[in-house]
Amino acid sequence: MQDKTALVTGATSGIGRVTALELARKGATVIVVGRNESKAREVVSAIQNETGNERVSYLLADLSSVSATKALSEEFHRKFDRLDVLVNNAGAIFMTRGETVDGFENTFALNHLVGYFYLTNLLLDTIVASAPARIVSVSSGAHSFGGMNFDDLQGKEKYSGWRAYGQSKLANLLFTYELARRLEGTGVTANALHPGFVASNFGRTNNSESTLQRIGLRMSQVMAVSEEKGAATSIYLATSPEVEGVTGKYFQNCKPKDSSKASYSQADQARLWQVSEQLLQINATVPPVKSASSTAAPVLETAIA
Repeated sequence: MQDKTALVTGATSGIGRVTALELARKGATVIVVGRNESKAREVVSAIQNETGNERVSYLLADLSSVSATKALSEEFHRKFDRLDVLVNNAGAIFMTRGETVDGFENTFALNHLVGYFYLTNLLLDTIVASAPARIVSVSSGAHSFGGMNFDDLQGKEKYSGWRAYGQSKLANLLFTYELARRLEGTGVTANALHPGFVASNFGRTNNSESTLQRIGLRMSQVMAVSEEKGAATSIYLATSPEVEGVTGKYFQNCKPKDSSKASYSQADQARLWQVSEQLLQINATVPPVKSASSTAAPVLETAIA
């Protein structure tokens, strides 16, 4: 990973932090994305000290916010001229329905619409210019019990935390498969993965969950894999020569596997892309292939404040 630049979202804890650490250990310039500045500083310092790699820095953003995500992209473009690896990792589950500053349901916004779809498209000009490059999106086996309710994507009529989470993880796959198809011929690959159920703080930040739900989450930790094992497939997809040129696939334990039948619906893949554009008021078009030294501005503009 020498001379390569990687950006990892949700990298101040859990498998995101492990992923950033190992990419730095392999010699990459690593950008840690998080929400809390003191925590981001601490993580960057720890990674630098452990790896001896000083080319580790951070960018701050709430990836459920359109304006904050756009500001992150603008700061990235000011500071960096290439992006070889994007790891979409930030995510959460919300047991009760809430909305972001933009009026989107929290799970849908963070896990798909803004945190994955919008951010990826904002950075796509630099990613394509840096080809061969890779986009790695952390999904979940929970996608298999999710379904895309296009009539109520944001759970306004009926909300379940687990249903919303499963739908968002299915959205990760629909997005990845559509993105891979759109990126054909650019030298950029897009793959998704299931990290396993990881022993991390996932699901513990929700004070609104019921006692039964909290007990269930704690009991499930007993069967969980370590953060290091959970991050292994993300690191594999980001770095391994074995997957050079491999695109539009779903992986678990560093091996390709079939995702749910619903995830392969090309009609739903295209529809989700279109709906996401409409919600964000953007035209998400893959930029033309340019040299890695290109300083072209992002191709996206949004009418959302």
